[in-house]
Amino acid sequence: MARRRIAITGIGLISPLGIGLEENWQAVCEGRSGIGPITRFDASAFPTRIAGEVRGFDAERWIPKRQQRQMDTFIQYAVAAADMAYQMAGLADDPPPPERIGVYIGSGMGGLPGIEACYESYKAKGPRHGISPFFVPAVIINLASGQVSIRLGAKGPNFSMVSACSTGAHSIGEAFRVIERGDADVMIAGGAESTITPLGVGGFCSARALSSRNDEPEKASRPFTKSRDGFVMSEGAGVMILEAFERATARGARIIAEIVGYGANSDAFHITMPPKDGEGAQRCMRLALDDAGVPPEAVGYINAHATSTAADVIETRAIRAVFGAHADKGLAVSSTKSMHGHLLGAAGGIETAICALALERGVLPPTINLDDPDPECDLDYVPHTARKAQVEYALNNSFGFGGTNASLLLRRVE
Repeated sequence: MARRRIAITGIGLISPLGIGLEENWQAVCEGRSGIGPITRFDASAFPTRIAGEVRGFDAERWIPKRQQRQMDTFIQYAVAAADMAYQMAGLADDPPPPERIGVYIGSGMGGLPGIEACYESYKAKGPRHGISPFFVPAVIINLASGQVSIRLGAKGPNFSMVSACSTGAHSIGEAFRVIERGDADVMIAGGAESTITPLGVGGFCSARALSSRNDEPEKASRPFTKSRDGFVMSEGAGVMILEAFERATARGARIIAEIVGYGANSDAFHITMPPKDGEGAQRCMRLALDDAGVPPEAVGYINAHATSTAADVIETRAIRAVFGAHADKGLAVSSTKSMHGHLLGAAGGIETAICALALERGVLPPTINLDDPDPECDLDYVPHTARKAQVEYALNNSFGFGGTNASLLLRRVE
């Protein structure tokens, strides 16, 4: 049976760069950082006091006030981003049958703010008065998909991926498979995260994973540099509408890009670090290319996972192993985490969306803060400034704790 083609027809973005697709895209094209001092709690005692906080988010635009206590922040972001994507795709005016639309929106850590707040309330008031009846549904990860499903009447497949920093990409990739095999015609897919809390920041500080460039927050996320000293935690959501290509074209929808390949695998090596040769990442990228039947030299852009840690060198090695001579002849690579930070479970959602927009609009996002390149990071990272370039294929990489990997290959649509 012929494989179904899958189009991207809607995108919803919430990040430290802004609320909505155009705000985020403009910031990316301008090479603007969204990183700043932490304001969610008193971080003065922490070695890291900076993060990528979402600013200006008004939940009441999407969620009645009385219902907001049923949702921790990551779920609110998921609901808002899904609605943006749904409206952009024009599905409000031309919805599929409810049974033919599903939701895969995941999160890496879920409702950490709500868990911390409820525990403090419990300590102060005891179990009878200190624990809300909405506590569990407000913090469990699958309610990101569940709330979106309820609100949009999506009665198809509905659950949430959890694969650390690969979550958003896995959610999109598995949604791609659902449509490909004919189990749905439309999928709402991506990731959402909000864990800028004492435990969230403290945990990564204890693991020595975060940048402590507190005096220069805009310069703290600096992938591929010699002076990188850890990633910058961020929050937000990236949600996309995936739609059977024939359905999208039949209704005259704007098709932003096409997803043509997906790879998912595991390093089976270490809980936080990949092997030095990036063997798992290599195989994952090859799986996506093979899935699409696309040769490596056809790819013009990669949105790298590169988090501003030691693993940036390993991803560079993996890219060189997969793309060979093409890595020096026409392959551009960038890490938009240099601007929006690391959205953890939402990273793959926003970064895949950026790949789609790069294909549609003919602009390759930059890697900012690339002032002192690491000699072992020797690819074309589109330094400092966005570049006008029309490429046919773009690849997004997302790698997570536990050795979990995901790669998505997108194609430009004429």
